[in-house]
Amino acid sequence: MKLLQVPTIELEQRIKEELEANPALDEGREEDNEYDDEFDGDEERKEKDDEFDISDYLSDDETPDYKTSVNNKGVDDDDKHVPIGSGTTFQEMLSSQLSMRLLNEKQQVIAENIIGNLDDSGYLRRELKAIVNDMAFSQNVMTTVEELEEVLAVVQELDPPGVGARDLKECLVIQMKRKENPTWSQALAIIILEDYFDEFSKKHYDKIIKKLELEDEQDLKEAVDEIIRLNPKPGNSMKESSKTMQHVVPDFLVSVEDDELKLQLNQRNAPELRVSKQYKEMLQGYSESKSDKQSKEALIFVRQKIDSAKWFIDAIKQRQNTLLITMKAILEHQESYFLTGDETKLKPMILKDIAEMVNMDISTISRVANSKYVQTPYGTFLLKTFFSESLSTDSGEEVSTREVKKILEDAIEAEDKRKPLTDEKLASLLKEKGYNIARRTVAKYREQLNIPVARMRKEL
Repeated sequence: MKLLQVPTIELEQRIKEELEANPALDEGREEDNEYDDEFDGDEERKEKDDEFDISDYLSDDETPDYKTSVNNKGVDDDDKHVPIGSGTTFQEMLSSQLSMRLLNEKQQVIAENIIGNLDDSGYLRRELKAIVNDMAFSQNVMTTVEELEEVLAVVQELDPPGVGARDLKECLVIQMKRKENPTWSQALAIIILEDYFDEFSKKHYDKIIKKLELEDEQDLKEAVDEIIRLNPKPGNSMKESSKTMQHVVPDFLVSVEDDELKLQLNQRNAPELRVSKQYKEMLQGYSESKSDKQSKEALIFVRQKIDSAKWFIDAIKQRQNTLLITMKAILEHQESYFLTGDETKLKPMILKDIAEMVNMDISTISRVANSKYVQTPYGTFLLKTFFSESLSTDSGEEVSTREVKKILEDAIEAEDKRKPLTDEKLASLLKEKGYNIARRTVAKYREQLNIPVARMRKEL
C-alpha cells in the first residue's frame, strides 16, 4: 500500500534505497539468469565473490539484527521524512542587503529582529510594542517604538519593494512611491491608495471619481491599472525564486489511435528486478553445509535477504497491476472525455464507482487517484481531477458537477466586465441550459473555482 501511493520519482528513489540495503536484490530480468550462468567466466565469478563477504554482515551475537528490530507502524501509517533544506532563505536575502546600509550596532540588531518577524509574504504582522518588549527580555536591548519605526523605514527600502509593510495599503504605497519620475497616473494612484483605499478595495469607482472630481473615467482606469500591476505579496517573489523547480512525471501515458484509447504505464514504474543468482547459490550451499554456529547464522541471514527481495519484487508487480487495472477502469468510465478532451463530456464519477468496477477497496483507489498523473493529448492531469459528484438536469439526466463548473467558468469569462454577472443571474443562465441549481450552489461552485463575487470582478 505504501509503494502504491508514492509517485514515480519517489518510487525510483525507493528502489535505489532497497538495492543498496539488500544485496540479494539485483536489477535485470529473471529470464537472464540461465544465460548468464552459461557464459559467466571464472574471472567474472571470482570478481563477484570478492565484492561480497558474508562475514562483514554477521556479528558475534547469535540473534540476527532483523529479529530484534521493532516495527510499530500499521500498513496505513505514512513514513514522514523531514527533508534537509538548502539555499538562501527569504530572511537571509534581506539581511545580506543590510550591510549596504549605514546602521550602527544597535540599529543592526533591531533591523535583524524586524526581518526575523516578517512572514512569508514579506509583511510585519506583529505590533512594534511587542517587538520592543521581546528585545528587552530576550536580548537585553532597550529600545522604543519610535526607534523601531526609524529602522523599519530602512527595512522598507530593501528589495523586493513592499517588504516590511504592516498591511496591504502600506505595501502598495511603498511600491508605488519607489517609482522613479512618476507619471500622472502613478501620482493619482498614490492619492487613491493613501486617501481612498477603502473605496478602491471595494471597487466603488463612482465614489472615487466624484470625490476626486475627475472629468475623464480613463484617468481613473489608468491609475487603477498601475495599482493592479503591483505585487500584494512581495515576499513570495523572493521565496519562489529560491525554490527548486519540481517537474511532474506522469505515471500513465494515454493516446488516441484510430478513435481508440491506448494506455501505457510509464516504464519508470516498471523496473526489472530479480533475486541475486549469487545469493541463491549461497542459500543452497549453506543449506547443505554442516550445522555449525556460523553456517546457521549465514543461512538465516541469506534466507531473510532473499525473502525480503522476493517480497519487494512482488510488491512492485502488485503496484504495477493495481495502477493499470485502476486506470483502465477510469478510461472505460470516461471514454468520451479521453477521446475528445471536452470537459463537458466528463461523467459523474466517485471513488466507489471505480472501486466496484475493479473489485478493490475505496482506500486503494484513493491512494492511486491522489498521487498519480496521467499524460493525455490534452495535457497532464492528476487523476483525482476526473472524479466529481453527480447532478440531475431537468430531463433527469445525471451529469458531472465538473461539467456545470466548466459552463459556469465559460459564462464568467465571456461576461461584460463592466457589468459582471451576479450569482442570481448565473443561476438563471444555468437553468436556461437545463441545470436547475440554486444560487447558493452557484456561489459554492464559484468559490471552488477561486472566482470572486461579481462586484470584485468589475472593471472600468
